[in-house]
Amino acid sequence: MTTLSPSEQGQTFSVPRLDVHDLVTHIIIDQLEQGIVPWERRWINEDILPFTIPFNGTTGNRYNGINIVLLWSSVIKNRYTTDEWASFKQWHINGEIIRKGEKGSLVVYYDTFEKEVEGEIQKIPFLKTSYVFNRCQLVSYDETPPFIKKYTGLVPTFEKRLDVQQFVENTGAIIKHHNGGASYNRANDEISMPFPEQFVDTLQCTATENYIATLFHELVHWSGAPKRLDRIKSEKFGDQNYANEELVAEFGSAFLCAGFGLRTAEKAAHSAYIENWLNVLKEDNRCIFRVASAASKAADYLNSLQP
Repeated sequence: MTTLSPSEQGQTFSVPRLDVHDLVTHIIIDQLEQGIVPWERRWINEDILPFTIPFNGTTGNRYNGINIVLLWSSVIKNRYTTDEWASFKQWHINGEIIRKGEKGSLVVYYDTFEKEVEGEIQKIPFLKTSYVFNRCQLVSYDETPPFIKKYTGLVPTFEKRLDVQQFVENTGAIIKHHNGGASYNRANDEISMPFPEQFVDTLQCTATENYIATLFHELVHWSGAPKRLDRIKSEKFGDQNYANEELVAEFGSAFLCAGFGLRTAEKAAHSAYIENWLNVLKEDNRCIFRVASAASKAADYLNSLQP
C-alpha cells in the first residue's frame, strides 16, 4: 500500500511562517501571470461544462468565498471535469482511494485560539489551511456518465429560462429595460438593463448567458444597498471602494451563474484586466479574500429571497 505524505492525504495544518493570505494570493497570481482568470472558464469544447459551485462529496455542503476561486483555479489547472471534492480522510471513509502521485488542492477556513486581552479571555480568529481532492483523482473515477456530461452550448432564450426568470422575480428588484447600458441606481434603488435582444453571442458565451451574467452583476450591486447588506460605501468612480464593489459584483455574478450552470463572458480588454488584478493582488494580499467573501454573502442573500 502506497504511503502518502500528510499534504497528499489532505491533512489540516497551520502555516506558522508563511502567511496564508500570501499563499492563497500566490496561487491566484500564478494563474493570472499565465493569462488565466480563475473565475472564467476560457476553453470550449463539448466535453467541458461551465463552472458549478464546488461542493463536498461526503457532506453535500457547498464551498464559499475564496475557496470557490481556489477550487475553480485547480479545476482549470488540472482540467478536472467535476466540482466534487473531499479530504483524503473523507474519501477513505467512503471506501475511495486517491490515485498514486495525486496532489491535494488548497482550501482555507477560520479557526480560533484563546488569548487574554485586558484581563478577559477572547477567542481570536485565524486562518488555517487544508487540502482536498477532486473526484477525478480517485482510482474509481471513470470519465463517463454520470460524472461527465456533454455541454452543447445551447441555452434557451431568457423568456424560457423559467428558473432564472423566477429567481430574479423573487428578489423583488425593480428592473427597467432601455436602449442603454446596464447599471444600478442607488438613489432610486432601480436596475437599468439593455433589452435582451441587444446582447450577442461571443466565443465564450451565448447572448442569453451574457444577458443573465450582466443582470446578476447588477443584482449583486442591488444587494449591497443600505436596507439590504449595506455593503456599498461609495459611488465615486475611480476610488478604491468603488473598484472593490465592482469586483464583488463580478465575483457574485460568476457564483450565481455557476449555480445555474451558465458561463460568464471573458472581459473585452483581457490583458489590461489581468494586469489590473495583478497590481491589486501584489499590493494587498487580503483583497481577494474580502471580495470573495462579500460576493458569497451577496449570492447567499439573493438565494435567501427564494421561497
